[in-house]
Amino acid sequence: MALKKSTPHVLIFPYPSQGPLNCMMKLAELLAIAGLHVTLLNTEDTQRRLFLSSASLPTIPLLRFKSIPDGLPDDPPRDASLLIDVAKSLNMNSRLLLPNLLLTMTSEDSSDGFPPVTCVIADGFLPSVVDLAEEIGLPCLSFRTPSACSIWACLCIPKLLQKGVLPFGEGVDFDELVQGVPGMEGFLRRRDLPEFFRRAKNADDPELKFMATVTAYSSKARGFILNTTEVLESTAVHHIRSQIPVTYAVGPLHAILESYRSACGTTDASPHTSSLWQEDTACLKWLDSQPDKSVVYVSFGSLTTLMQEELHAFYSGLVNSGHKFLWVLRPDMVQGPERIDEIKRSLSEEQGMIISWAPQQKVLAHQAVGCFLTHSGWNSTLESIIEGVPMLCWTFFLDQQINSRFVSEIWQIGLDMKDIRNREMVEKMVRQMMEGESAARFRQSAQNMADKVKQSIAEGGSSFREFHRLIEDIKSMSNSVVLN
Repeated sequence: MALKKSTPHVLIFPYPSQGPLNCMMKLAELLAIAGLHVTLLNTEDTQRRLFLSSASLPTIPLLRFKSIPDGLPDDPPRDASLLIDVAKSLNMNSRLLLPNLLLTMTSEDSSDGFPPVTCVIADGFLPSVVDLAEEIGLPCLSFRTPSACSIWACLCIPKLLQKGVLPFGEGVDFDELVQGVPGMEGFLRRRDLPEFFRRAKNADDPELKFMATVTAYSSKARGFILNTTEVLESTAVHHIRSQIPVTYAVGPLHAILESYRSACGTTDASPHTSSLWQEDTACLKWLDSQPDKSVVYVSFGSLTTLMQEELHAFYSGLVNSGHKFLWVLRPDMVQGPERIDEIKRSLSEEQGMIISWAPQQKVLAHQAVGCFLTHSGWNSTLESIIEGVPMLCWTFFLDQQINSRFVSEIWQIGLDMKDIRNREMVEKMVRQMMEGESAARFRQSAQNMADKVKQSIAEGGSSFREFHRLIEDIKSMSNSVVLN
């Protein structure tokens, strides 16, 4: 069946975690504002959490939500330790369930007025979706939500194995520079590579093989979408395009969404949250009562877990720094939640505030925030950059180690404290970020970077142009769909 001059209808399928969901929901809203029909397909677990926690989901007529099971039992958590297990289960379950769903959604008949699906955008962790879409005649784009620099490092895994750079072996110097990731030879150390690089004992390491395989598989899609801008990652984007020529650098998506609304004169779509946790907005009133640039905002994201000694090291370091702080401590972040309650009881309002989850974009945009102590997840990094907030980076896994190196060494908008666990260093580095000439230097550098990124997302900027190219390519692919 051939569809000529079809109304574009994009099915977007994110990996079921907070970071990818943030990114891909922004993309879904952008495409819907641009006039494309969009279906956001979540797992049932993610959909349930999303609708329970979010009070302001988008209500755009051209955007709807669907869900499928992830194939896992109801009981186990979907946390960082199960990242590969969740991905493998979801790929397998997609093989079983997605064909019928796609065929149903490519039917001419639709009870809610949506036209047939004409294009699929799948998270890069879901290569089976690329195959399934193409098997029934639907073009598929791959979307990886980490930074371009981390994606490029993963694309280099086969070369690093071939050259004997990986695995590292026992007793190596982790401050030694890594050779074999073009464009990063002068500053990328072993300790800056993602944790699964550092843990690998041999070439058959399952995490290393999984990351290398799913990253390379994106080249099989019709195109590759990245939530980045060439202002930040031009070298990495250039090298990725050497292997995946049709690559779109369309970020930061949360900021280009605002820019696109303004350029299109759109007034019927209000900002929303894609949080899987209930956001504590009372912290914004607390921030209103604080002096400008006086508060350290602390958040380690949706997946990071802390040992009890790490929790106390950060708490003691923050208190001893003498600067007020707003700290996001999820109930599941520390083994034994009573430890968090203990800290909350000992904290005075003059020292700071602890909450379970924050409306992060609003917090980072608040004038009271002077520094962001962060896990350096890519969404958090981009949100901090666009608001001109300097970063103090303590990293956990995946792309975070590379991101933190770029923050300190390349962009020079903060400090990298990876592998540091003691309260004295936390106190010292918080003071560096918040006091005197060093704080002024970081703030000026962060503001300069924010100005450059904002130019790239404004009308005529590189990311804005890339997004328009993506829309036109989706329309072109939709007009030539042939369903098998």
